[in-house]
Amino acid sequence: MDGQTNVVDRAEQYLHRHGRLIDRLRFEALFRGGSRERVHDALRCYQNADGGFGNALEPDLRGPGSQPEPVEVACWILDELDAFDSPMVPAACDYLASITTPDGGVPFVLPSVRDTLRAPWWQTDDAPPGNLIPTASIAGLLHKHGITHPWLATATDFCWSEIASLKEPGAYEARAALTFLNLVSDRERAEAEFTRLRDTLLSTVTFDLNAPGHVHFPLDFAPAPSNLPLFSQDVLDTHLDAMLAAQSADGGWGGNWTMWTPLVEHEWGGYVTVHHLGTLRAYGRL
Repeated sequence: MDGQTNVVDRAEQYLHRHGRLIDRLRFEALFRGGSRERVHDALRCYQNADGGFGNALEPDLRGPGSQPEPVEVACWILDELDAFDSPMVPAACDYLASITTPDGGVPFVLPSVRDTLRAPWWQTDDAPPGNLIPTASIAGLLHKHGITHPWLATATDFCWSEIASLKEPGAYEARAALTFLNLVSDRERAEAEFTRLRDTLLSTVTFDLNAPGHVHFPLDFAPAPSNLPLFSQDVLDTHLDAMLAAQSADGGWGGNWTMWTPLVEHEWGGYVTVHHLGTLRAYGRL
């Protein structure tokens, strides 16, 4: 058995031991020729009647109610399956339109989160403003797949405005902005903004492979080859080697943030494991 096959087989065993059904089905569809419709069926169970997503699709948000960030998680899953023709997409856009703030974006999290079990960092003011997280990533993915919906025009204007005023972003903001610039349809404007912001974006990246805590490495910003490359191939290769080496003895990968309750360690582990396999394959390592 060659090393690449062993990486995938070990990950499969991890998922069978610990992964949620949706992440096991994602793996089957992406790496074993399994049914993509079964992934859709599982994802539909996380979508609420209002079109939003909840029900711990984002494992740190345990409540059943809809929140903006789980919509982004759902969009990334649909993206990896090339399934933006799903009826879930316009329903989710209708939900986003219903929670869009006067500035044109959707908040990072809604005040209703206070009534649910969640990780301690999910806090918000009474009237949170729009945020690049998750507005920019969702808008970028909708552009990538050619989706037309009234919400997208509003969100796109918001993203351009926020990116134009970006000064000292956190890593999550930088990642969201980069996703939008990488995928938005106005390529000339995106390339100009990327050139202007390149050093600002790089300032949020951690290159030290041994850095502790919840840091953001190059592959967090570039999980696949990009229209707007932020890193040299040497940097990417170093971090791809490190990703392969970081596969655990039981075959999975996990997050480097606080696992605040035991269940989320493996819920995140399954999601991250499939995501990392996708990154390794995107760069020709699988």
